[in-house]
Order: sequence, then structure tokens, then C-alpha cells
Amino acid sequence: MQILDGQLVSRATKDELKLKVAQLVTEGKKIPHLAAVLVGSNGASETYVGAKVKACGEIGFKSTLIRLEEDISENKLLSVIDDLNLDQDIDGILVQLPLPKHISDEKVINTILPSKDVDGFHPANVGKMVQGLDTFIPATPYGIMLMLEHYKIETKGKHAVVIGRSNIVGRPMSILLSQSAPYGNCTVTITHSHTKNLAEICRSADIIVAALGIPEFVKEDMVKEGAILIDVGITRVPDASKKSGFALKGDVDFKNVSPKCSFITPVPGGVGPMTIAALMKNTFKACIDKL
Repeated sequence: MQILDGQLVSRATKDELKLKVAQLVTEGKKIPHLAAVLVGSNGASETYVGAKVKACGEIGFKSTLIRLEEDISENKLLSVIDDLNLDQDIDGILVQLPLPKHISDEKVINTILPSKDVDGFHPANVGKMVQGLDTFIPATPYGIMLMLEHYKIETKGKHAVVIGRSNIVGRPMSILLSQSAPYGNCTVTITHSHTKNLAEICRSADIIVAALGIPEFVKEDMVKEGAILIDVGITRVPDASKKSGFALKGDVDFKNVSPKCSFITPVPGGVGPMTIAALMKNTFKACIDKL
């Protein structure tokens, strides 16, 4: 069993970007600039945005963090995004999800210019991804693909089972794994809460991508010997033995499943760091595409 170390691959990806930014500086060219919009004070969102801003600093990108009140009107938020769309110095825009219930995620996503949509959520970018065209790929699936590439994991002809059908992870993951491309060419089964015989389907999988948000859902008896496990989930679970009072758990029962795997991502330290690394690659691309 080999651990797929997201921290290591993320660091390598960011180091590569750092060199490219240094080259831009040498050539007197524009430096990538990411604008992050945070609405309210959700603890997890604060952490995620903080990590993204920190990564920008490590690589040499410019970053702007825009904090808005929880009760901001939808129209006011859309106006902020319009201003960022018009700002020529801003290359990438991300609005941290989830948003307060009175604001439509769809309207916000659709308002961001496709050329600045570094989260890869705009319908124009999703459509290009489905067609296999050059575009921004949603950061978590993109990060997973970068990890498969780093470890040179053979995917061609493999049966991949994706658990979860969200527009952010499950659906794009199924598309990327099935595409005729390096680290694609899988036969993909996408499963969800209404799937019958889920355990049986998982047992036939060479690759399982668990992205449903239920701690330790994937058990030992759902995994065949030698399978590759990609654990996207991360949930806080009460744990009195920890100083913080909680532990972070993935969607896979790591302790009991990992001995059966050929490769597995840990939680934390697996997919999470790769998501940020992929977002940085998208931001760099947004800048370079304009040069």
C-alpha cells in the first residue's frame, strides 16, 4: 500500500509555479492576481480562503481578499463581481461556497466571466470540459488528476466508481476519468444515494473516488484487493482525545481499508492540498491566456 501524498505533490506543483512566476518577473510581464470573495464568517470557508491566499503568497501571485457581510444582498454581491470582471489586473475570481441561503449560487457562478472563472464552475467552462477542450477544470477533480499523473498511476481500461454526483466533484470526476486522455480512458460508474447494490458495484472497482461527505462510509468489505482509493471527504467528528475536541475523517474507513489498497489518499493531507494547487494552476493559466 502506498500513500498518495497530497502535501508532497502540492508542494512540487507550487514550486513549479513559483519558478514560472519568477520568469514572468524577469521578463517584466504581468503577475497572476487572484481575487477571493468571502461572504459571512463560516469557519470552514475562512480556513479554505486563508489557505488559498497563503498559497498565492508562497508562489508569488498577487491576491485580494474581499470580505462581505452575511446579510449582503444578492444584487450587491453581483455588483462586486461585475467590478472584478472589469478590473484588468484581476486574472481569477473565486467566490467561496457555500453562500448564505438568500443568495443564488447559480447566479453568482454565471456572473463571473468564464475567462476569470478559476473554479471552473461556469457553464461555458463545464461545457468545454465535457468536450475535452482547453478550459478551467474544477479544482478538486483537477487536483486528483494531477496526483494520478505525479504517481504515474495507470488508469487506462480500469473500472472507476465515483461515489457522489455533485457538480463540484462527482460529475466532473466521472467525465475526466472517462476521457480519451492520459490518466483517463476508464470505464466509469457514477453512483449516489439511490444506487442499489452500491457495495457490490464498489467491489468491482479498480479505482474508487469517494465524494459523498459521510465519514468512513466506504468499509473494508466494499473494496477489492489492490484497489486505488481517492478520498475526497473531510468531516469534523467529535473526539475527546484530541486537544481541539474533534478529529478529521474522510469518506473512507482508512484504518481498515488501507491495507487492501495499492494506493490511497489520507485525510487530511491527500486531496485537500491538491485542490489548492490546482486552483493556483488555473489562476496562472488565466493570467497567461491573456498575455
